[in-house]
Amino acid sequence: MCPWGERLTNGEGSWFGTARMVCHCLLIEGADGLVLVDTGYGTGDIANPRQLGRPLKALIRPRLEESETAVAQVRKLGLDPADVRHVVATHLDIDHAGGLPDFPGAEVHLLGTERDAALSPSLRERSRYIEAHFAHGPNWVTHDTGAGGDEWHGFESVRVLEQDGAEVLLIPLPGHSRGHTGVAVRRPEDWLLHAGDAYFFHGEVETPHRCPPGLWIFQNLTQVDGKLRRQNQERLRELVRQHGDEVELICSHDPVTLDRLQAG
Repeated sequence: MCPWGERLTNGEGSWFGTARMVCHCLLIEGADGLVLVDTGYGTGDIANPRQLGRPLKALIRPRLEESETAVAQVRKLGLDPADVRHVVATHLDIDHAGGLPDFPGAEVHLLGTERDAALSPSLRERSRYIEAHFAHGPNWVTHDTGAGGDEWHGFESVRVLEQDGAEVLLIPLPGHSRGHTGVAVRRPEDWLLHAGDAYFFHGEVETPHRCPPGLWIFQNLTQVDGKLRRQNQERLRELVRQHGDEVELICSHDPVTLDRLQAG
């Protein structure tokens, strides 16, 4: 995604240059198939960019290339998209759920509150969800928090997958959207937490924290509960301070983090 205002968005460079944002998805190899965390934009968005809406295209300026879709990236790895048995969604915003129709056979795991928000949005929420992304009838598998739930480093957690060799947890982080969640993935030596849109810039989970002004404005405009969102950001900063050697944190749209992980 290429919004105007490089310094406003990336924290450096020209005030009027083209910024860089990404849609950071994860692909996990389980014993019984592949697990995809978020899907980014899909082939349907490339074929019919009008469905994304003029405001989003004008503001975010997504570079709609089929080679950048999750399904194309899976094929590029020499894998079969039909082997993606599970999609785990941080939330169902336009830029996170566009690829769902590309994986019609997958179970789609998410918080029930987010599924409900996407299928029955309030007036304020309508612009963030696109009916075309759900028209194929996804195989929803909803999860809910509540009494008796598990705890993960001080956060509520819901175990999504474990039986196929991929231990994946939902870590509810509401605020950006009604049912927004992080996704924690167990690695051999530590955990990786995909925090979705709980924050947008790597500096937001540092102490002291910082955020480019353009992203600060955007987050405030798109949040459904600012107080909850800010509280969860502070909890993530505390997680880094207390458990930074046990948990690696990433988010959806920070290119610095994506480049670092791809290089590693």
